[in-house]
Amino acid sequence: MEAAATQSRRAVALDTDELHLEVSDDGIATVWLDQPGEAVNTLAPSTLEAFDEAVDAIEDDPAIRASVFISAKPSGFVAGANLDALRSFETTEDVEAFTRAGHRTIRRVRSSPKPSVAAIHGPALGGGLEVALACDYRVATDTPATRMQLPEVQLGLLPGGNGTQLLPRLVGLQQALPMLLTGKTAYAGPARKMGLVDALIHRPGLHRAAQEAARRLADGSLTPDRSARGFADKVIESNTLTRRLVYRQARKQIKSETRGNYPAPPRILECVRTGLEDGFDAGAEAEARHFAELVFTPESRALVSLFFSKQKRDDNPLDGQQRDVDTVAVLGAGGLMGAGIAEVSAHSAGHEVLLKDQSLGVAAKGRKAIWDDLSKKIGKGVTEFERDVVMERARAVGGYDDLAGADLVIEAVPEDLDVKHDVLRETEEAVSSGCVIASNTSGIPITDIAAGLERPANVVGMHYFSPVPSMPLLEVVRGKDSSDGAVATAIQAGLDQGKTVITVEDGPGFYTTRILSLYMNEALLLLEEGADVKQVDAIMEDFDFPMGPYELFDLVGIQTAAKITDVMGGYIADGRLGEGREATLSGAASTLAQAGLAGQSGGEGFYEYDGRGADSSKDGVNDEVYAFFGGADRDELARQVVEERLSMMMCAEAVRCLEEGILRSAEDGDLGAVFGLGFPPFRGGPFRHLDRMGLENAVTRLERLESRHGPRFAVPALLEENAENGHAFREK
Repeated sequence: MEAAATQSRRAVALDTDELHLEVSDDGIATVWLDQPGEAVNTLAPSTLEAFDEAVDAIEDDPAIRASVFISAKPSGFVAGANLDALRSFETTEDVEAFTRAGHRTIRRVRSSPKPSVAAIHGPALGGGLEVALACDYRVATDTPATRMQLPEVQLGLLPGGNGTQLLPRLVGLQQALPMLLTGKTAYAGPARKMGLVDALIHRPGLHRAAQEAARRLADGSLTPDRSARGFADKVIESNTLTRRLVYRQARKQIKSETRGNYPAPPRILECVRTGLEDGFDAGAEAEARHFAELVFTPESRALVSLFFSKQKRDDNPLDGQQRDVDTVAVLGAGGLMGAGIAEVSAHSAGHEVLLKDQSLGVAAKGRKAIWDDLSKKIGKGVTEFERDVVMERARAVGGYDDLAGADLVIEAVPEDLDVKHDVLRETEEAVSSGCVIASNTSGIPITDIAAGLERPANVVGMHYFSPVPSMPLLEVVRGKDSSDGAVATAIQAGLDQGKTVITVEDGPGFYTTRILSLYMNEALLLLEEGADVKQVDAIMEDFDFPMGPYELFDLVGIQTAAKITDVMGGYIADGRLGEGREATLSGAASTLAQAGLAGQSGGEGFYEYDGRGADSSKDGVNDEVYAFFGGADRDELARQVVEERLSMMMCAEAVRCLEEGILRSAEDGDLGAVFGLGFPPFRGGPFRHLDRMGLENAVTRLERLESRHGPRFAVPALLEENAENGHAFREK
C-alpha cells in the first residue's frame, strides 16, 4: 500500500475484507481496494456490498469533504467483474438483480455531493473502468502498464456497470463506440487526449496527486476540463438527426464485422442509443436487461469458457522441472518467424537473445525487424525507453560458437529435415549439455528431428504462429525421447513470452497443422470440383474464420503450404496418420508453386495484389488460377455444402487427434484451434462446436459426407462412441 506517500490522517474509518477507508486530517477519504488472497481486484457481489459501506461512511461523516478510490495492489486498479460469480447465476432474474445492485452503487458514487477521484495504475478493465467513470475526476499513471478497456464484448457480454451510459457522456459517442463495440484499449497518453483521463502522473506520486485533486475539487479551485472532443464531433452529436447517422453507420459496421454471429454488439449500440435518446435511466434499464440475456447465450458461454481455459494454462504443469533461462538463441532469426520469436523472448520474457542466421548481415535484418515492430507500438503500451532496453538485449551473432552460453535454442530454419539436422548438429556441438533445443517446425515430427542429435532428450517442439508477437498460441510438442525438463523449459519460456501454451504429443503435423492441412486440402478439392474462390472464402468468413482458405493460402505462402500438404499427404500414404486410412489428396498447391504463384509475398496467388509482401492489398481474384482447376467455368455451391465439408473435416480430424492421444484434452483442442488457427471463437472450438450441434447430428452429417465424397469423411470411433453413450466432449 502507498501509505508512505500520504499525509497525516485520522484512524481507519472502515475496514472490510474488500477495502479499507482512511481519512486524512483535512477530510480527504481514501478507499483502498484490496481483495484478500487475490493478485488483482475484481468486482463480485461482496465487493459491491463493501462499496456501499464505504459510500455510507463517506456520506455520513461531515468531516469528509472528498474521496479517492485507489488500489492497494501493485498489479492494477480493478480487473473487471468476477466471472466465477456470473457463472454461478442460474436465471436472468439473478443476473439482473446483480447488475442493478452494481448500478445503484455506481450511481451513488456518481451522484454524491462530495467529489470523488479515481487514482488508476495498471489495468482498469470492465467494471473497474466503470467505477472510475463514475468518479468526478481521474488521475492515471503514465506507464505502459496503465490501460483502460471495456472488454466485455470479447466475452459475448456488454458493460454492465453503466459503461454504456457513462462513457459516451464523458468522451462523446464517436470516441466511445470503438471501446464499447470492440473492446479497444486506451493507454494512458491516448486516454488523456480523448478525455477519458483528466491528468497523468508518475507512479510514485499517484496517491498524493489524487488527494490534491480531491482537495481542489472540494474547495472549488479545480474544474475538470471536458474540451477534449473536437468541434466537429460536438456538432455531429448535438442533435437527434446527426446522431442517427452515427447509429446507422455503426450498425452497418457491426453487421460487416460480426456477420451476425455475435449478439452483443447490436445490443450495446441499442443501450447507448436508448440512453442518449430516452435518458440515462432508460439506458441503464436496457443495459441491465440485455446484460442478463447475453450471459445465457451459447456465444457468451463459449467465449467465457475459452477465457477460463486460457486462465488455467497460466501455470506450468511441470513447474519445478524447467531449466532457468537467461539467454535464448534463435536460429533463422532473419526471417519473419525467427525475428518474431526473438522479439517476444527479449520484450515479453526479458531474456538476453542471440540472433543467428546464415550470416551476420541476415541476422541483423531480424534485429532491425524487432526495432521496427516495437517502434510502431510506441504509445500503445510501449515506450521509447522500453524499446531501447529490448534492443540492448537482442544481439546478432555470426557463428555457432557464439551460442555457447544459451540456455534455450529455438530453431526457425526452413521446413526441411536435412537442413534442420545440419543446423542442429552444429548447434548441439556448441552449446552446453543441458541446453534445451526447440524446433519451430510446423509439421515434421520432433522425434525425427531429434534422431539426428546426440542428446534427443533435450529436444522439444515449440510451434509458433505468425505473426509471433500478436498470435497468442504456442504449441509445445513432446517427442518420443523429450525429457520432462525439456518440455517444462519450453512451456515456461512460452508463458514468459505471454503465450497461451498447449502441450501435445508427437506426430505428423502435431495437432494444429494436422487439422489445418486437411481443411486446406478439402478447400483445394472444392476448387477441383468447380467451386468459386471468392464465394468459398466469403462463406467461411461468414462462418467466422478470420479469412477464407484461399486467402489463407496466399498469406501463408503457396510454396510453404504446398510443402506442408505434400508432407502430410506422405504421412497419410505411409500409414503414420492411421493404418489403412484413405484420403483424397490434392496436388494443386505444388502445381501452383511450380508455376510461380507465391501468394501475397509474390503479388499473385489465388488473388492478385497491389504489391508484394505483408503490406500489399487484394485487388481481386486471380482468374488465371482456375486454369489449374479445370477451367474458368465455376459453380455456385450451397452455403451448407461448403460449411459442412470444410468445418466437419477439421472437427473430425480434431477428434482423431484426441482419440490417438496427440491431444491431452478436448479443452486443449478448442484452445489450439481458436487461438492458433482462428476457429470461430463464438463456436468455442471444434469440440464445443460438435457438442453444440449434437454428437448424433455430427455423426449423421459425417456419414452423409462419406457417402457422397468417400472415406476421408469416415466417422472417428471416439465420436461415434461418445454419441452412443451421450458423453459430451466438453462440460455444458
